[in-house]
Amino acid sequence: MGFSVDLQGRAAHEALISRQDAELRLLETMRRCVAGKVKCDREYAAALASVSAQGLKVDRSDDLAGSLVAQAWKAMMDELDNAGRLFRSNADLVEKETLERLNALCQEKRKARKQYQEEHSRILQRFNHLSEEVLRKKSDYQKQIEFYRLMRSRFEEHYVKSGRGGRKLDDVRDKYQRACRKLHLVHNEYVLLLAEAEVYETEFRTVLLPSLLQQHQTILEGFVVSWRSIMREMARLWNYASRQFSEVNTQMEANLEIIKPGEEYSDFTEKHKTHPTEPIRLSFDKNLVEDSSGKLLANQLTVDNLTVEWVRAKMFDLEIRLKETQEKQATCHLQENSELVTNELRAESKRILRQLDVIKKALNDLGCEELPVGCDLPSIENSFDQNQENLTSDILPPKRPSLPSQSLHVSASLVDMLRKPFRRKSVPNSPLLRSGALADPSSGVGALNDDVTIVSIEPPSPPLPPQPSPNNDSQTLINNAINVHSMNVIGSSTRSLVDEEWFHGVLPREEVVRLLTKEGDFLVRETTRNDENQTVLSVCWGGHKHFIVQTTAEGQFRFEGPAFPTIQELIMYQFQSNLAVTSRSGAVLRTPIPRERWELNNDDVILLEKIGRGNFGDVYKARLRTSNDEEVAVKTCRMTVPDEHKRKFLQEGRILKQYDHPNIVKLIGICVQKQPIMIVMELVVGGSLLTFLRNNASSLTQKQMLLMCKDAAAGMQYLESKNCIHRDLAARNCLVAADNSVKISDFGMSREEEEYIVSDGMKQIPIKWTAPEALNYGKYTSLCDVWSYGVLAWEVFAKGGTPYPGLTNSKAREKIDSGYRMPAPEGTPDEMYRLMLRCWEYKAENRPHFEQIYSVVENLCSSVR
Repeated sequence: MGFSVDLQGRAAHEALISRQDAELRLLETMRRCVAGKVKCDREYAAALASVSAQGLKVDRSDDLAGSLVAQAWKAMMDELDNAGRLFRSNADLVEKETLERLNALCQEKRKARKQYQEEHSRILQRFNHLSEEVLRKKSDYQKQIEFYRLMRSRFEEHYVKSGRGGRKLDDVRDKYQRACRKLHLVHNEYVLLLAEAEVYETEFRTVLLPSLLQQHQTILEGFVVSWRSIMREMARLWNYASRQFSEVNTQMEANLEIIKPGEEYSDFTEKHKTHPTEPIRLSFDKNLVEDSSGKLLANQLTVDNLTVEWVRAKMFDLEIRLKETQEKQATCHLQENSELVTNELRAESKRILRQLDVIKKALNDLGCEELPVGCDLPSIENSFDQNQENLTSDILPPKRPSLPSQSLHVSASLVDMLRKPFRRKSVPNSPLLRSGALADPSSGVGALNDDVTIVSIEPPSPPLPPQPSPNNDSQTLINNAINVHSMNVIGSSTRSLVDEEWFHGVLPREEVVRLLTKEGDFLVRETTRNDENQTVLSVCWGGHKHFIVQTTAEGQFRFEGPAFPTIQELIMYQFQSNLAVTSRSGAVLRTPIPRERWELNNDDVILLEKIGRGNFGDVYKARLRTSNDEEVAVKTCRMTVPDEHKRKFLQEGRILKQYDHPNIVKLIGICVQKQPIMIVMELVVGGSLLTFLRNNASSLTQKQMLLMCKDAAAGMQYLESKNCIHRDLAARNCLVAADNSVKISDFGMSREEEEYIVSDGMKQIPIKWTAPEALNYGKYTSLCDVWSYGVLAWEVFAKGGTPYPGLTNSKAREKIDSGYRMPAPEGTPDEMYRLMLRCWEYKAENRPHFEQIYSVVENLCSSVR
């Protein structure tokens, strides 16, 4: 049983070809994975070496003299370094031997598949040819029979009519005799051809095809033997439980036996023995209150209309902290260090109780002292309706004789503070805000910090309709009023919309969708429709919904509910009321999404001078107000470009914001608060590498050019490790810093993927810098950047020359496909040119990765003086 018996059919042959194709794909996958594993092992080995070196650099190691833990730690770091060396050694062995065997196996399998298919086609073609010959001969036989019958009938007809002879009869007889002879010849040829075909068919079925299949099965099984051997070798080298790794771990564990807790600090304690610490006296500096005219007293809280809210809120916070601390004390016995935890919690409880005593004493004394500013409480109470009397009496001090009426507006402001929530700049997160008890969007109170509030003199906006409450518990209202300091209200009518953290300016919709990830996430942005600026509320709710803020005839703002003078108050109302933005959408605002840290304010960027032009707009030298007038480079996006181009423009900023490497241009931020959109980057003073090469062609040394290639390789190695495909690597897209170091720039075409397939055509593709597979199939990987790096290196040594000089894009593409490669520029080191040729391998898998490129160029730099 086997190929020779079971795989003779056409369908089996096609299945066998498909199986071999699948095995070749599996081999290719294994090659890529093994190469990736080698790379990972080397990186891991380097990381272990780095960690080991870092672990041995202990600050003030002299202080650890005699420490058994330090000795054990040093031994562990040494073993960790040994493990790194072992990883590196195994990786080198896999690359030099295992990977080479895998490559050879792949090539042999391709060759065997090709030979099998060619031989199978040849013998099958011979059999098919004989079969076709038999059919043709049969057809000739049939035609000849018909012709013979025709000639015979004519002869018989003339013979009967003409009698014994005549010229006409002789002609007919000759034709009849020739037809008969031809028929007999065709008959004989057909008989012989059938015999030949029958023999070949038998040979094809019983000898030729079975022999071919049997031979191919033997070859494939031999490949499987080699395949298994290679995989066993990989398994052996990757076995972290092997003897070598076990010895490292065993030695590491043995080193820990020197640690004896009872002896660790004996020498240290004896050497640094000291006396118990003296108590520290903490007292109030009375000089601080000398100029307060007796209003502020040492060691006493001041409770008045400016501080009563804070004092009561502080007391509420302390009570919550005390309760939490007591709960922790009740459960601390479950912890291993329960005694230490209990002591810490007991000390914290004492501190909280001490502060509570001070606050309660101050509040108790409030009934016996007049408020420093003064209150006309009867007038205040008359301004409340009947439902607010309990609230006033619980919070304000007992009634006292009426004070001068000019102080009325001050105390009334205090009452407003109790009736309305504070506005805060921070993002809301308080459950109190959602309770509905304080859902008043128009407050005259603004926040200075967590503990101190000021009263606005502006008249309050009209209150919203009261929210229904299950009960009129005045104490609940009091507690909510007291704790307004802990509420994070999302906006203020006194600030500009641009200052709100949840306002994202003209951020494109795609960026907005990326930020809104959870139900109820929301932000506000601006957009332009039909040349009209509109404010949009974007909410994540069953997908992403975008609501245009409607403007009333009176200039107020609304959705479906009430209108408000400012957008901030409208958003705050929607947030606090917990109502749907529209009844149809059901979208409820839960979490405002603040601007990301790299979103800068457009007004903080001062454009100085134009220094270039990009695909979407001009490039400027600029200065940042917020960074000690730091000079930066700013890319602008023209206001007239379509939204699709704006998305592509911001893509560069989105990619750069997460990268940090000396050979990658650094992103400072993006500006989307208003038009024009801007990307702010570090200012690289030397300009583009292409211009630098051309301007300094006469003075560039071989060492300098190699260092430039090394910098570019380092930057690309970093990008490759981040799975970033640049797609437009060229000298024009690199920058030169003041120290002549090179930085990779212009990430407008970049993609953060291991493989990227172009689906929108190949417009604006730099033909002479782009790899063949990207041009032919639109398939991009980091190995496409390797091809481009080879062209970049050629540009460097050509000192800014144009690649493929004298050739058009289409002609250069044709010559590349035919095997042409650019000659080395004058003065190029042989090793560097060999590296360029490796980068220009037609098959992507034969090109080196940037880690190998960097290693080669680094060695070249070291060898050139």
